[in-house]
Amino acid sequence: MRAVLFRWTRALRVVGLATVLAIATVSGARADRLALPPALIDLGSPAGTALFAHAGAKQAYWPLADEFVTQKGQAYCGIASLAMVLNALALPAPAVPDYGPFTSFTQDNLFTPATEKIIPQAYIPTHGMTLDQVGAVAANFGAQVRVIHAGTVSAVHFRADAAAALAKPGHFVIVNYLRTALGQQRYGHISPLGAYDHRSDRFLILDVARYKYPPVWVRTADLFAAMNTIDAGNDNQTRGYLLLDRTKP
Repeated sequence: MRAVLFRWTRALRVVGLATVLAIATVSGARADRLALPPALIDLGSPAGTALFAHAGAKQAYWPLADEFVTQKGQAYCGIASLAMVLNALALPAPAVPDYGPFTSFTQDNLFTPATEKIIPQAYIPTHGMTLDQVGAVAANFGAQVRVIHAGTVSAVHFRADAAAALAKPGHFVIVNYLRTALGQQRYGHISPLGAYDHRSDRFLILDVARYKYPPVWVRTADLFAAMNTIDAGNDNQTRGYLLLDRTKP
């Protein structure tokens, strides 16, 4: 208990009360999570909160923190990421019977006759979603989306794209990467990015599998390498990232 109090007292001095409360809410530390590889930095750690305090590109963090959800199934990372980002974009959302008269995107109401043509709901629990399917569903609900496969660009290009987006209000980035390439367990995964720190050259992944891993800071080169991997379920294309906003082309 003393160690926990010391950790958060130190964090208060570094980043301030409002930021620590937001990080604590997003991190939601659990004793039964998997151990992080040494190259990844837990957002809720002293090093992680210090990186957040100095990060210059973190406009996406606050609206995503407001909408942070844990994926409801082990293959629902794409759906959870979509619910977060579509709500953060403040796009017209479906009605939710339990919330009436308020509306919101949830992991249950993202499925429509139009999205069934993109990916059947029954397919997701066993196969998850590809980068292109996530992009297509986001566009279906009115988001402006650019789908970029890592094999078509460089790490420099990705850094520039993602850092610029994270520095602009109303712009978001979703990444699709192979967990094992980051030393995590396992398979492909999808989550939004929350911030970029240029001094350490790290991006913050707001991992929607919160029962498994906390939000983490990852080096650009490592994240790009994890995206630049083949997804056999997506016609053997590489994984990659989505740039999302509401701007009409």
